[in-house]
Amino acid sequence: MIERPMTEADRAALQAAVEILERESFAERLTALAGRQIGFAGRIIPTALQEVAASATRRGIKSALRVAISSLDPAAPARDASRLHLRLAAASGAIGGAIGLASLPIELPVSTVIMLRSIADIARSEGENLADPESTIACLQVFALGGHAEEGNILEGGYLAIRGLLAKTVSDAAHYVAATAVADETAPVLARLIAQISTRFGVVVSQKAAAQAAPILGALGGAAVNIAFTRHFQSLARGHFTVRRLERAYGREIVFGEYARMAGRAAA
Repeated sequence: MIERPMTEADRAALQAAVEILERESFAERLTALAGRQIGFAGRIIPTALQEVAASATRRGIKSALRVAISSLDPAAPARDASRLHLRLAAASGAIGGAIGLASLPIELPVSTVIMLRSIADIARSEGENLADPESTIACLQVFALGGHAEEGNILEGGYLAIRGLLAKTVSDAAHYVAATAVADETAPVLARLIAQISTRFGVVVSQKAAAQAAPILGALGGAAVNIAFTRHFQSLARGHFTVRRLERAYGREIVFGEYARMAGRAAA
């Protein structure tokens, strides 16, 4: 690849991605949604709730993996179906809000697959070829981007650190899928991918579950939380696939270097 300077438009797109990927927080979305009651609930999470959320999270990521490998249409045109996906997520969340936490193991896999399809649409709009297993696995990778360092030690490190942490697992999973075209979640390489993504996704799922368990919420509140949840990951997907588009245009070294400079300058 011939090295060339980044255009002003692409530099602005990268800066917007940095703002999304380094500073957007689901906990802040919850606080904005319903005030301090939700924000507080999202930070003090009982152990029993964490266990329910962790189990539901693994089921959700397994469902998303199966869809990513077997059901995403690589020939589908790029389109913006984000509003449709938000309505579907709202319906799913309303059911969860009405029934309560007992519905989480059923509701979350549905919500996760809805979000995956929205993420895939965003990926296509940024030039990803979903016939390439590496691109489909990159859609799943978005679920690992949901938190920030201030939300707990498990989330230490920014976007570039997470990319580095997952790099080998993502690469190995993409090679496995390319060779087999099978979503065998018991295969060691895919089991490792599920575990690593679920660990990070589960922190945000716990916040969502705690918010939906708050006494001030019912069916309508559950729908609102799910809309915020879906919007959060749609936004992260836009940032993630913007970075990947720029990597294809300028090379990873240049884009990562500029990203690190922008992130460091903003944090100073």
